[in-house]
Amino acid sequence: MLPLITVLAISLVAGYGGALLGLGGGILIVPALTLGLGVPIRVAIGASLVSVVATSAGASAAFVRDGFTNIRVAITLEVATVLGSLAGSMVTGLITPAAVQLLFGVALAGSAIASLRIPHDEAREVVADRWSRRLRLAGWYPAKDGRRIEYEVTRVPLGLGLMFVAGATSGLLGIGAGALKVAAMDLGMKLPLKVSSATSNFMIGVTAAAGALVYLVRGDVSAMVAGPVALGVATGALLGGRALVKTETRRIRRIFVVVLVVISIEMVRRSIFP
Repeated sequence: MLPLITVLAISLVAGYGGALLGLGGGILIVPALTLGLGVPIRVAIGASLVSVVATSAGASAAFVRDGFTNIRVAITLEVATVLGSLAGSMVTGLITPAAVQLLFGVALAGSAIASLRIPHDEAREVVADRWSRRLRLAGWYPAKDGRRIEYEVTRVPLGLGLMFVAGATSGLLGIGAGALKVAAMDLGMKLPLKVSSATSNFMIGVTAAAGALVYLVRGDVSAMVAGPVALGVATGALLGGRALVKTETRRIRRIFVVVLVVISIEMVRRSIFP
């Protein structure tokens, strides 16, 4: 039987970090449960997907209230992520646990490299594309001094393609794929980082729910594991959501990259040298 207090503590930290960075709590939950507590990886992924739903529910409310979430962008991209999540969840049952761990590490490494190699500033000029204008995806978010910072959205087809990949990664690895969603919106569609993070949190719950249904039908969702994980993550997500609005964007980016690199290295190492 898993130590309840340990699971709750790990989940609390995962929920806080996931909400703050838009990554989803699964980025820490899956490695912690499998590497630290010996939970079978498919059961860990099932619990992670349930926790991601809790993360999204806890954090997205604060982001929407404070004006950081772009609802139109989220709804537009969610079609691609749900389809990808269903596809990825089905594939998980066909590959080995070591392969899942390796894919976990590679996916995170890709996001980290993209974030390091393509720097930008929040004041960059973006020209809206035809899709963005038709769907009215432009928006604004509040600055610390109360000003409205307006922004445009571009390369919507690219965003849709990347979101399908992110959804497939979510269903396959149980990580919510917030890392890929943030990178797709921030680097691909040129949204401000805070908006990307907030919109990612709004989206990952629906994406994870689609994948969790497949794991539930397959018998890979354990109530004894998923219950305390979801409780801890939901609490951490509320705290992380409040912290985002007071945190500098550059600091968020540093944490974002460090977390991706550390988890990526560890998961790749464990998949090759179990």
